[in-house]
Amino acid sequence: MGCQIHSLHPQILLKIPINKKKPQLQTRTITSSSTPSISISTVSPKPDVYNVKFKTLGACKLGISRYPDFEYNAQGGEGSGIGKKMVGVDFNGETSVDFDVTTLYIPPLTTATTKFLGLPLPPFLKIAIVPEIFRGIINLESGKVDLKFKAKFWFSMGSIYKAPPLLVETLLTSEESKGSLRSGSGRRLDEEGRCKLVGVATVEPIDDFFMNSFLDLPTECLAILNATITFSKDEDFKLNL
Repeated sequence: MGCQIHSLHPQILLKIPINKKKPQLQTRTITSSSTPSISISTVSPKPDVYNVKFKTLGACKLGISRYPDFEYNAQGGEGSGIGKKMVGVDFNGETSVDFDVTTLYIPPLTTATTKFLGLPLPPFLKIAIVPEIFRGIINLESGKVDLKFKAKFWFSMGSIYKAPPLLVETLLTSEESKGSLRSGSGRRLDEEGRCKLVGVATVEPIDDFFMNSFLDLPTECLAILNATITFSKDEDFKLNL
């Protein structure tokens, strides 16, 4: 919603097939006026590339302002992307991940997926989620996850009312996220790829009096998302680096 939301065990690496192709060599020629040219071959390493799968699970939560949290069952959401191992002494297992938002699906908040104070949302209420950005860094050694998530949230009440989209921009992390009103702690990737991602955001007002009043904007919101993130690698997977 118009907002900005403020560790894998080593075993998982055993499940990732390693590409054993020989590294390509680059040739550099050194010349001078008094000596013949000398060709020196140096190794030019390429980063490992992975297929990355993302799936949302149940028992999630969404909260805004001082209202009680919504109980949100996100089971069935999924997406895919590409991960590139970051090469260099400073990266220590870090992999950059970029998900294809055109295929990323996150279930809407409806009477079938969401409860408030133990009761399902009214059938006519719906909040659709349309992702625009989902990318960041995942450490395959520690399991730490930091993913920037940006999406438009469309609130509607049947055919009677449809609000302008609320732009949500958040950092979903496996660590702690803390604001002035809301806070939450995540959980790093385990050997099965399961994790809990949290993010606190400041929600800004939009050009809609009803939504601004109903949500008491500006305020903070909290997202708690249970998910699995898995990596795979095969010889048929090719990418122009």
